[in-house]
Amino acid sequence: MASKEMEKLLERVYKDIDTFDFNGQNVPRIILTDRKFDDIMLRIQGKPISVNTNLNILQDGLGHVFVEILLDFSYGEIHEEFLIYANESIDFFESLAKTTMFALSPPNYSEVNQDKIFMVQLPKPEKAVEAIDIIKNGLSKKADLNK
Repeated sequence: MASKEMEKLLERVYKDIDTFDFNGQNVPRIILTDRKFDDIMLRIQGKPISVNTNLNILQDGLGHVFVEILLDFSYGEIHEEFLIYANESIDFFESLAKTTMFALSPPNYSEVNQDKIFMVQLPKPEKAVEAIDIIKNGLSKKADLNK
């Protein structure tokens, strides 16, 4: 990947992610602004919803691994994309592979305020396991190149 392409990808990286304890499990979370979260919830409120989730893995063979998380909601014409730099987010993806779900929430989520969280179950859990394997292979290549 040319340095210009790498710079463009790094500029698009979504950094507001973490993991948190949800009912005793370490669950990955994508943090949305209060406004964006509320907008999504207003559009889907009271509707039976499914979320088609795709994980696209981008790598350069030099150990840089990005994962593009694409979300298409079955109602409300909602499409969200999050590009995550896996090299710096291995905990997020290990947790995703283990739980096969992630959360969308505003920054101030707490277990007391559970209406401010939206859980997404991966429709194809094996994709998260494949993703973590690809990420770890990419990271090991980077470590080998740096020796």
